Amino acid sequence: METYAKAKHLRISATKARLVTRLIVGKQVEEARAILKVLPNKASKYIEKALNSAIANAENNFKMDMETLYVYRAFVDSEAPLKRTLPRGFGRADITRKPVSQVTIFVKEKEEA
Repeated sequence: METYAKAKHLRISATKARLVTRLIVGKQVEEARAILKVLPNKASKYIEKALNSAIANAENNFKMDMETLYVYRAFVDSEAPLKRTLPRGFGRADITRKPVSQVTIFVKEKEEA
């Protein structure tokens, strides 16, 4: 059985967040937590929060054991950018687009073979 957690409306580009999610896929949840703690990236803070939520969902809703959980899948989708105006010369204004993304993390119990 698998469960997931989403973190939405994160003010970071999806490209930068994907670099971090690639590091934790397939790892045990404790190992993934340790990796995210030492990474200096801004995205690691957001992804760690989503991972903790996915672990809590697995333990509380489905009574899964944390010792057997691993990160089954993790992906980042981009959302519609925030549009902000930037004043320019001669009374004009430019629009700057600030990236927004959402992180989805799936955790699953390791099957004993």
